[in-house]
Amino acid sequence: MSDPYPAAEVTSPSAKSNRPRLLDRLLSLMRREPEDREGIVSVLEAARERNLIDADAYSMLKGTLAVAEQTAMDVMVPRGRMDMLDVEEPITALMPEIIETAHSRFPVFEGSRDNIIGIVMTKDLLRLMVTPDLSLKDFVRPAIFIPETKRLNVLLQEFRRNRNHLAIVIDEHGGITGLVTLEDVLEQIVGSIEDEYDVDGEKTIFSDGIRAWRILATTEIEAVNAALNTDIPVGEYDTVGGWLAHELGRIPKRGDIQQHGDYRFEVMRADARRALWLRVKQRTGAESLRVPQTS
Repeated sequence: MSDPYPAAEVTSPSAKSNRPRLLDRLLSLMRREPEDREGIVSVLEAARERNLIDADAYSMLKGTLAVAEQTAMDVMVPRGRMDMLDVEEPITALMPEIIETAHSRFPVFEGSRDNIIGIVMTKDLLRLMVTPDLSLKDFVRPAIFIPETKRLNVLLQEFRRNRNHLAIVIDEHGGITGLVTLEDVLEQIVGSIEDEYDVDGEKTIFSDGIRAWRILATTEIEAVNAALNTDIPVGEYDTVGGWLAHELGRIPKRGDIQQHGDYRFEVMRADARRALWLRVKQRTGAESLRVPQTS
């Protein structure tokens, strides 16, 4: 006959300890509530040291905290480095710039670069294939303007809510100071986001027309010299981006140009820490030309 009053099941402490839950372990670290942002970072560091979160999660969580403190001015592309299109120019004249810069969106100005009237999405220009009589003005979409002091966490929510990917940054007087993209904001959280200019594998030198190449800045100098028949010296740096920074005496930025013999090196893309992509052109009168291997 079964006992009508069975004893309550007793779970041993060792059994509980063998089934720890991540939430319980995180909460145990936070028994003492952090009093400021530094305290939250300390909690995250402790969680990382105890392997409660991995390195990627730790980096993203720290990035999320940083975004709440950063503003559009901290990550924007400055006005002087913005690639813009003149609405009065024929699209055929603008196409080489559109192709070379390879942006998905361009601010459009009228009369003066301070007078931005909207944004053009390059994918919209495909309509020219069936309607070649259209002008750039036919493709202009409304631009979003934000103050320099806009917090990135607020801006991210606005990007998501309004399905925008680019905003024009203005100062307190309404002057254009730069632009910021959705990618700029997300990179503060998840790190560098690769796009069509980022490649996998060993191929880092690409033919870009006659006597022109597109080169990843992390390409070894020996590889550049062998492919282009250049004589870039090797010093404390190993990459062509490192050489360029040494020659400029500072971190390269988009638009920087460095001449070396018959070759013109131009920075196509860069971030706050380094050059990313270079475009190299050889002078027409060069005595020798060697086409890089692209296999």
